[in-house]
Amino acid sequence: MTRCEADTHDSQLSEAGRLIVPRRGDRHGPLSPLLLVLTIVTGLVDAFSYLCLGRVLVANMTGNIVFGGFALGGAPGFTWWALLLSAGAVMIGAWIGGNLIARHSHRGRLLSVASAIESAVLAGAWLASLIAPQPYVGVHLAVLIAILGVALGLQNATARSLQVPDLATSVLTLTIIGIAADTAARVGSRWGRRSVPVLTMFLGGAAGAALVVSGLGPLDLALSACLAAAVAAAAATTFRSTGAWTEWEPPAPPAALHLRYRGRLH
Repeated sequence: MTRCEADTHDSQLSEAGRLIVPRRGDRHGPLSPLLLVLTIVTGLVDAFSYLCLGRVLVANMTGNIVFGGFALGGAPGFTWWALLLSAGAVMIGAWIGGNLIARHSHRGRLLSVASAIESAVLAGAWLASLIAPQPYVGVHLAVLIAILGVALGLQNATARSLQVPDLATSVLTLTIIGIAADTAARVGSRWGRRSVPVLTMFLGGAAGAALVVSGLGPLDLALSACLAAAVAAAAATTFRSTGAWTEWEPPAPPAALHLRYRGRLH
């Protein structure tokens, strides 16, 4: 490894470290590590929903759309109404998130309130999973899908509005593609930073699957609720903060993004 390559490697690792433990004055304040915790929640909940609720995802809607195509094509093991219910529940959760976004101009307060609601909804799903007989079928299956879909729809809407790069808490396709494409285009792959949410969701999914396979599916949901509550509590400590990170960042116009990208190429 050359000196230049070693410096680049160290820089990428440092960037990954700053995502987990932000520096004082970071442009996104403490949001990055809190959204990483919610990324773990995504892995945990999707592990439960896919393994316990009939191959349904309640956070990653792209998968559900493909699964719906599988069901239409006659593939066994997929239930079309459950996939539709999941999508509808996520949209309801996103609608709730949109209302919270409209009411909170402080990013820390928004994350705290949204995570507190998500935690309560996940706790409700945990109770429902304890009451309902396993395997979950019929109305019990529908109730669990609906509750979890609302919770993750709220989370995804909130993460989307917070505009922290590479931390949507659920969608990782573009993150993975960006590592390879930006490396080839020589515009900065940021593989260190981008690898963190990928690994985080992987670990969340692995932990969730381990719990489900061990017969501890409800514990998966209880852990998810606790993690969301921890995020709500941590974000609540920022209520009085007036740092620049608390304010919304207006999205850059498409033309400005295009010029910025061209500038990097040249």
